[in-house]
Amino acid sequence: MGMKTKIALGAVVGIAVIGALSANAGDGDGDAKSDNRTSAGAGEKTGGSSEAKPADDKPAEDKAEKKASQAEQFKAFVQKNGTSKEKDAVSHVTKVQGADEQNDILDAADVYTDFTGGIMGEGTGPAKLIASAFADWKDSENGLVTIYDADGELLGNGQF
Repeated sequence: MGMKTKIALGAVVGIAVIGALSANAGDGDGDAKSDNRTSAGAGEKTGGSSEAKPADDKPAEDKAEKKASQAEQFKAFVQKNGTSKEKDAVSHVTKVQGADEQNDILDAADVYTDFTGGIMGEGTGPAKLIASAFADWKDSENGLVTIYDADGELLGNGQF
């Protein structure tokens, strides 16, 4: 066999291996179940697939509901456990992002408020209270919560 033939054969084998690995990799969401296969057995084609679809839709709806309600969960926690000043400050919270996914390596959460004026505005003091209340709500070995005003300008941050 010549050198060109060996190189061509190696390239073909490499492409075949990469193709086989990518075909078996799935969609990569980590929640892959046996129902996400590309083919099904003869017994599964008649009734199994229609029953699996509602079960797959339910966890996706639960995830969307949790993401949409992080601000309400945070507000409820502060209403139950916070001081009166923290309750007043947290009443201005409009949105919370990143509070539900933590890995204790580098956790970052964003809290949006209806304050205006940026770092020189009225929300700087309450932002410290919001960060403190957030640290009471969530715990991480290496977390940073950032508080923003209504225009997306930085008000403050703190560790949690």
